[in-house]
Amino acid sequence: MLPAAAMIAVVVAFGALDAASALARDGHDAPRWSDFGWRVLNLVIFVGILWYFIGDMTVKYFRGRKQGIRETLNNLEERRRRASDYLAAVEKRTANLNQEREAILQESHEQAQSLKEGIIADGERQAAHIVVQAKSTAENEGRAVLAEVRTAIADEIVNATKKVLNVRLDSAAHERLIDNSLNKVVFK
Repeated sequence: MLPAAAMIAVVVAFGALDAASALARDGHDAPRWSDFGWRVLNLVIFVGILWYFIGDMTVKYFRGRKQGIRETLNNLEERRRRASDYLAAVEKRTANLNQEREAILQESHEQAQSLKEGIIADGERQAAHIVVQAKSTAENEGRAVLAEVRTAIADEIVNATKKVLNVRLDSAAHERLIDNSLNKVVFK
């Protein structure tokens, strides 16, 4: 602590002598040296007292500040390194972006094609099933219509035969036809 105070005193003394010589050259009277000496002594004592009370705090503050700046610089170096790594990763991803896009488009096209083929196959299977059902339904309806037509034709034939028989056969011919039929069935 003493060397710093002594250095401050020497600097102040040289500054005062320089100021005094500058004033004397300009035609001013030189200041009184005893008065100047007391002022310098007062300044040295004041600076010494200040240094005694706040010197350690000042040194601690500047050491702490120096340490904080060092840590901040180290932290900035670490952050710069991480940012550089992240930038390299981003550049790599952007470089591969076109390839990824092409791969995604190719995969999407393949999936769409596969889906299209699946839909077409499913549609064809359903169409075949519908054709089979339609044929079965048409055959069933055809049989039903054919049965109805046969029934209607049989009814028409029976009715027409009744009319023809009623017109041609009188009651005596009718009796002879029944007897004839019974003789063939019973006696044979």
